[in-house]
This record gives sequence, structure tokens and C-alpha cells, in this order.
Amino acid sequence: MIKYSKRIDKIPPYLFADLDKKRQEVAARGVDVINLSVGDPDLPTPKKIIEVMKREIDNPANHQYPSYEGMPAFREAVSEWYKRRFNVDLDSDREVISLIGSKEGIAHIYLAFVQPGDISLVPSPAYPVYNIGTILADGTSHVMPLLRKNGFMPDLDAIPQEVLSKAKIMMLNYPNNPTGAVTSIEFMRKAVQLARKHDIVLCHDCAYSELTYDGYVAPSILQVEGAKDIAAEFHSLSKTFCMTGWRVGFFVGNRQIVEGLAKVKTNVDSGLFQAIQHAGIAAMNECDEESAEICEVFSERRDIIVKGLTDIGYDVSSPKASFYLWTPVPHGLKSIEFCKRLLEEAGVAVTPGVGFGAEGEGYFRIAFTRSKERLEEAVDRISKIKF
Repeated sequence: MIKYSKRIDKIPPYLFADLDKKRQEVAARGVDVINLSVGDPDLPTPKKIIEVMKREIDNPANHQYPSYEGMPAFREAVSEWYKRRFNVDLDSDREVISLIGSKEGIAHIYLAFVQPGDISLVPSPAYPVYNIGTILADGTSHVMPLLRKNGFMPDLDAIPQEVLSKAKIMMLNYPNNPTGAVTSIEFMRKAVQLARKHDIVLCHDCAYSELTYDGYVAPSILQVEGAKDIAAEFHSLSKTFCMTGWRVGFFVGNRQIVEGLAKVKTNVDSGLFQAIQHAGIAAMNECDEESAEICEVFSERRDIIVKGLTDIGYDVSSPKASFYLWTPVPHGLKSIEFCKRLLEEAGVAVTPGVGFGAEGEGYFRIAFTRSKERLEEAVDRISKIKF
């Protein structure tokens, strides 16, 4: 009889894979499903990026194994982008590595720093990979609840001292998925101080930093003085340039933390396809205008879905960043029950909050990654469901 390892048995079914299966089942019955459950933009990747990719695919130099840490030109482009965007200086040789999308880096970082029995500080609700990465490293997650009353930021003062003494890594994520919450440089400064005091590796998932609205500018944790003593940051081009399928990201910051992840990656993958790295360089160097246009599209969509749901009685807060609405489930329903009814009765797929952790119960997430017309139709369908 084939048996899985204990760590595999601990892993819950991946939320988005399960949702996609259920959505396909409903669609197979002939239902026109409006899928607002996954943060996958429907907008095309900017043409400049695609043209570079087409050219570089034909270059035989890109057909061989790439470097493990990323081409020097790619890492230099990351360094230059960080300087322009955040005024953060990075040594492209030692403080930057490429990723096959930030997700794989996040999953692997725990293998570099967490041993069996160690504690990782994980927010909840949160991107499921934070907890799953801990499980794969045989660690134990200590949940930092993200509550509405705290602006969906963890209460760092509430973490017990005995937990802090055993914690090896802390994960933060702002602008936040799934809540759309934003934070300040003051909060990040406090997190850096806590991590330095207790020798905790501090990682910040900054994938949504460029999807901001109403004049809000998202900070990098590396802007905090002394952050590079203890912190490093994940970033991705997926959201900024609508490149989710390209799988291109990077990890920057403290050179020992970066090196730790690099050691794992050299043993589990062979680097990022060089043609994609060239495309990533074009994105960072040449597509600021296109990124701003993408952001404007999502801003318009946000306003439509916020107004639409508010008009039909939902308790909606307009986010300053990301392309997510984090909204209380009406009438005290469980989030899975609510989302199942929307899918079955309205043909609208959204994500139950509990899928992001127990602290997400009572909420659901909408990704406004579809056209204005589809969002308006989704609101109309939802309005007809009586709870």
C-alpha cells in the first residue's frame, strides 16, 4: 500500500485547485460562470514585453541551462528598479536572485531556515503557501490574526515571548492578499525592530506593491533603516505587468537570507528561462507607463464592484491596493456555504474566507480581475440571491 509522508498528510487540499474543480463542474452543466475567485488578470501582457520574448526565444543562447541565481543583467535590472521605485540600494551580485514566480520562493524559504519543531510566524487570513511552506519544512505555524479592528495588521505586541524565543521566520504581506489592506513604514519599522531583537528572519511578500489607488504608495520593508540586517523581500512581475503565467519574480535583501534561499533553489530547480528574464528586464526598464494603465483599469473596476455591492446591501470597504475585495458574508452564514450558493445559484465564483485560514471565516474574497461588464453582471446575479 502506498503511503504519503506525514508532512504531505498534514497539507490541506490547495484552495484554488479545489475551487477550480468545483467551478468546472458547474460550467460543465452549461452555466456561464463569472470567475472572480482567483487573482489572475484578464488583461494581456504589455506588447513591449511580448516582443522581447518573441525575439529572445529565437536566440540559441537562451536555449541552454540558465544561471541558478539569474542573469547578471536581470539582477541588475531588479537593483535599478528598486532604486528608482523605493530608493533602496541593492548589490545585484549578492542581494538579488531570480525566482520562477514568487510562489516557489516563498515555499522554499522555509526549507532554508526552519527545522523540525521550529516556529514560523504566519498571518491569518493569508496566502496559503505561508503555512504550507512551514508544514513542508516540518515546522509549526504560530498564527498572527489579521482582524478588521486592527486594520488587518498583526498585533506584534500580542505574540507570546515563549513563541518569539523559538520563532525562526516571520512572514508579512502588504498590500495584503486576501484583505486588500495596506500598511505604513511605521508598522514595518516595528516589525524590523522585533525581528532584530529576537533574531527572526523577516520576509515580506510585496507582490502587490504597484497595484495601488487614491494616491497611496506602498512601501518596501527594505526602506526601513537597518532592515537589511534581518529582512528580505519577495516580489513578482505577475500582478504589476499581468504576467501571471510567465512565472517571473525575485527575492532581494539581506545577503545571508538570499543566499539561504539560493542554496535550496540550486538543488531543486535549474533557474529561470533566460528568454523570460530578458522579458522581465523589458518590463522593469520600459513599461512604467503600461503598469500605470493597468492600475487605472483595476481602479475603475474596483469602483464598479464596490458601488454595486454596496447598493445591494453588502458591507464593503474600498481597498487602497491589490485587486481584491474582502467582504463580510451576510447574515452570519459560513463562508463556504455562502460561496457555494453563489456558484450554484448565480454562477458567480468567489473565494470563501476560511480557505485563507480560520481567521478568514465570516468573509469572502472577490477578485475584480474581469471586465467592467462582467463585474456589473455578477452584481446583478448576486442581487437576486436571497439569504
